[in-house]
Amino acid sequence: MELALNGMPPGSKLLPHIYYSLARVGWGFSLAVAIGVPLGLTMGWSRRVRSCLEAPLELLRPVPPMAWIPISILWFGIGNKAAAFIIFLGAFFPVLLNTMAGVKSIDPVILDAARTLNAARRTVFFKILIPATVPSIFTGVRIGLGIGWMTLVAAEFTGVREGYGLGYMIMTARDIQRPDLIVAGMCVIGFVGIILDKGLRVVRDRCAAWQ
Repeated sequence: MELALNGMPPGSKLLPHIYYSLARVGWGFSLAVAIGVPLGLTMGWSRRVRSCLEAPLELLRPVPPMAWIPISILWFGIGNKAAAFIIFLGAFFPVLLNTMAGVKSIDPVILDAARTLNAARRTVFFKILIPATVPSIFTGVRIGLGIGWMTLVAAEFTGVREGYGLGYMIMTARDIQRPDLIVAGMCVIGFVGIILDKGLRVVRDRCAAWQ
């Protein structure tokens, strides 16, 4: 109630903090999906592309997103771009790897049957490969959203010019030694994360209702 009515810092109420955090996660997560899904489909489908990109991606994958914070500040400065970049790194690899795994899990007999019926490569890609990969894509998207949301606090620790964000709010509560508001902010992050996950499940059930 104190966060909602008075805010932290005083005057900066809870709803704007939630809005700015959702916006930053939305930017980073949307970019991760926009790049990770097509790239995962392509790498799972083409051995040549996979052989070219697998080594550098595997080199970058174990690096925690927080390790990129100094570079993100150098590249993008302090603000939304740096925060969105950290969130993007957290969400990208789960989306990419699950999409690739979905492509590889397709029964080769189905693909061979389509080729036997003279189905064009484009037809196989769009009519068989993508629909069969949808469940794996949504699994990766769900995991990526969760990790992206978890990196939110660290991403906003880089600094936010607007003065809003759940991570920034928790950092401010730490500076004035208010552990009660820190825990309250953690609870807010948890509740919003549950709502995002449930919303994503609804989208998944509608997009893959045929399965």
